[in-house]
Amino acid sequence: MVLTVELQTLETKLEALRDRLRPGQQRMADWTGGPLAVSAVPGSGKSTGMAIATAILLGRRYQNALRDRTLPSRQIFLVTFTRSAAANLRAKIRELLKELGLPTTGFSVYTLHGLALNIASRHPDLSELDLTRLTLITPERGSRLIKTAVEQWSAAHPDLYRQLLEGQQADGEETERLRRRSVLGTEILPNLANTAIHEAKSSGLSPDDVRAIAQSADFSPSYITEDGLNLLPNNIALQVAAGLYEQYETLLHQRSFLDYDDMILAALRVLQNDEARQSWQQQVYAVFEDEAQDSSPLQTRLLELLAADSHTGQPNLVRVGDPNQAINSTFTPADPLFFREFCAQCQRQGRLAEMDQAGRSTQPVIDAANFLVQWVNNAPDRPLAASPLPFRLQVIRPVPPGDPQTDSNPPPEGEGVEIRFPPDIYRSVDLIAQRVAELFAREPEARAAVLVRENRMGRFVATVLRNPTDYKLGADLGALGIAVYEVGERDRHSHVPGEILTLLQFCDRPHSPDNLKAALRVLADRQLIPPQDLDALSSQPEDFLYPGPLETPQPDPVVQARRYCAGLLRARVELPQFQLIPFLALTLNYDQTELATADKLAARIAQQTASEPSLQFTLEVLSEIVQSERFEPVETEDIDTRYVRPKQLTIITMHKAKGLDWDFVFLPFLQQQTIPGKAWVPPAQQFLGEFDLAEVARAQIRAQVHQSPLPDIHTAWQQAQQLKIAEEYRLLYVAMTRARRLLWMAAERQAPFSWANPSNLQAQQPTPVLNALMQALGRS
Repeated sequence: MVLTVELQTLETKLEALRDRLRPGQQRMADWTGGPLAVSAVPGSGKSTGMAIATAILLGRRYQNALRDRTLPSRQIFLVTFTRSAAANLRAKIRELLKELGLPTTGFSVYTLHGLALNIASRHPDLSELDLTRLTLITPERGSRLIKTAVEQWSAAHPDLYRQLLEGQQADGEETERLRRRSVLGTEILPNLANTAIHEAKSSGLSPDDVRAIAQSADFSPSYITEDGLNLLPNNIALQVAAGLYEQYETLLHQRSFLDYDDMILAALRVLQNDEARQSWQQQVYAVFEDEAQDSSPLQTRLLELLAADSHTGQPNLVRVGDPNQAINSTFTPADPLFFREFCAQCQRQGRLAEMDQAGRSTQPVIDAANFLVQWVNNAPDRPLAASPLPFRLQVIRPVPPGDPQTDSNPPPEGEGVEIRFPPDIYRSVDLIAQRVAELFAREPEARAAVLVRENRMGRFVATVLRNPTDYKLGADLGALGIAVYEVGERDRHSHVPGEILTLLQFCDRPHSPDNLKAALRVLADRQLIPPQDLDALSSQPEDFLYPGPLETPQPDPVVQARRYCAGLLRARVELPQFQLIPFLALTLNYDQTELATADKLAARIAQQTASEPSLQFTLEVLSEIVQSERFEPVETEDIDTRYVRPKQLTIITMHKAKGLDWDFVFLPFLQQQTIPGKAWVPPAQQFLGEFDLAEVARAQIRAQVHQSPLPDIHTAWQQAQQLKIAEEYRLLYVAMTRARRLLWMAAERQAPFSWANPSNLQAQQPTPVLNALMQALGRS
């Protein structure tokens, strides 16, 4: 009798919990096995739905265990992409289980790489992963390992390197050859290495595989320009990429390093062993994957193997995502096509759940987002006709009356969507300040954000808002008690060790073109010197640093850059060792928090170099510190609390805003050159041709992965351009759908050509969709 009562009580609680779900979410809660695709629109509550569905599934299993008087031995594995998301999901499920009166067990939440590391570390003999002797690294373009791979490849392949150096045509000028060497060594080849290695490795391709793809290409041997010039081989990107990849892998092995792709590959090696795979599968009841649109082929394969049912062979795999919020495919191997294909397969089997009801936004914002999807898919400049549409054809729908979510589809603030065309970027920020002041005067507990395309835009907005008198703003947010929180400012503090290291490396070896260019880039990024051709300055360091009396007078930007570099070298000679880092921090015009970070860094280095206070030893210690800052701790403060505080105007990039929402969202700087923009080749790199070698390699590798014909250079570059257009519009979609009650959008008539120099204003056109949206809204 007691058991019956307990089961009835639990059943009542589970039904009540299920009633809190919308139809698409209920499909997750009702899942009983096999694959299930869940395509979720923004604001539909996929994370909440996943947490509740997991709690219900655990409750059902607990019911069965009570009836059978057995304990379930297998667990539900939940996988997401960031540690903060994993921590939030884990906390939600535990809270729900406590609400049901159930043990907070039976499930595990991982990041993808955390899961792979767990599998690999338990079977070091199979994974070939010994964490006691290996160090995890990130293959960033500017890393020392990538630079070394480029240097060694260049020396080992003189013929290929000479082809690249000559580009469209050889140039006999020694100055131009030195400039091209600098661009190849610091920009083109590191970028190619970083892009192609990550793209190939995450797709399960080895260096030999990439080389074989290059050799098997059946397109015309050479890239022909519109003028009929016979230039580089059409497969040169893959030829070079294969060599760089091979050199990189050799260096990893020699130095006992591994990267994040190695972790996935190591876990797959474990699961390829029948005994190990069956052991893991016996531990797994099901796998729930969040943000599935961002998975790479290897990551998907790992989850499919782990979730495979030993009897049916089908994976017990629930994949939840939104292909229309895929905003990482132009700089990571993530490709929304894989999740779209999974959705299509599941749809044919009746295993697709559409979470198309969203309670986040007011109806005008929903209408604007839906308009964007339809307009872009039908726009004349959409991606190539042979390629998939930029957006999956799904429509955001408001929730029905009586939805359990409080404040679903709230009433709009004003018209809900406001579109402005200010004369310039300064007036745009002024309008934002005045509108924010007005909104918070009426609703002090509301939340607001300015979403920008890149961090430099955010820094500009914060600077203007914090200096209302200097910029003659109509509202002083600080005086009104409205906090201005620039997210990028906090992120910049983590760059202090790297910037200090770069300047010290220049002080140690000022005649190195790479060191000089890196130091100049830091100075330019900190806006201490004007934007200019850094390759021209660094190609001949001696001439730049020590001009002779007969030198032709140089323009002011060059003189200013030289003055900074001379000051750094003079400090190296005149200052004691322990004062160098504080001097560099002051030179870089660090703010108070950055200065505190630099002081802490200086103290740590002084302690570690007390026995040998030399610059060389300082560089070794600092390099180790920079390399070791790969793992950020899980945030102790909930991300919602920090970015979504009341009476705070948060300034954040569109990428970082994904997963968050605010009552009022401001989207300034919506020029055509920014969104959708255009993939372009910097003038310094155009000696190779009108294409980016790294993007050509990416397109060719993806074609192989998708079993499509291998594109030549011209077609690959076209595909890269169209991929960028599609992703930029998806990014705008993400930004628009962060708004709950007001979406404010602006395209300034005058804006910078480059945000490295925001004061250099030029006439700009608005992003095309903005005029179309104005017409659709019936506004002049």
